[in-house]
Amino acid sequence: MNYMNATTKTEAQIEALLAADDGAPICMVNLLKFRDKAEYEDGRETNLSGAEAYQIYGAATGPLIKKLGGDVVFTSVVKGMVVGEVEELWDVMAIAKYPSLQAFIDMVSSSEYLSVYHHRIAGLKGQLNIASTQVI
Repeated sequence: MNYMNATTKTEAQIEALLAADDGAPICMVNLLKFRDKAEYEDGRETNLSGAEAYQIYGAATGPLIKKLGGDVVFTSVVKGMVVGEVEELWDVMAIAKYPSLQAFIDMVSSSEYLSVYHHRIAGLKGQLNIASTQVI
């Protein structure tokens, strides 16, 4: 199995999610890898670490998720692998739950979200973002 950390979604990924959408609540499992030092696309100088830049983004998006009826369910520091093997571990794992895929799309399309998105990109070296639904 191959994996590739990335910082942005593709249109094909969104189209596949929308095609499979059943209207049920959705969880986004985020495996996050931070840059040592934040790198802003506009070239600004900063003393922020990647994790600190991402925390600015997270502080703004948490309330947006709640406003849509969702929640940040779980966040933890990755300590190691128990099963499997990867070349490099992620730094943090987080799960956010949304009432629907549409709520997630509404959030990432909103002006409030887009106003802090640059902190996400500055802080992340890469991530895996896995859409999942709850099994009952």
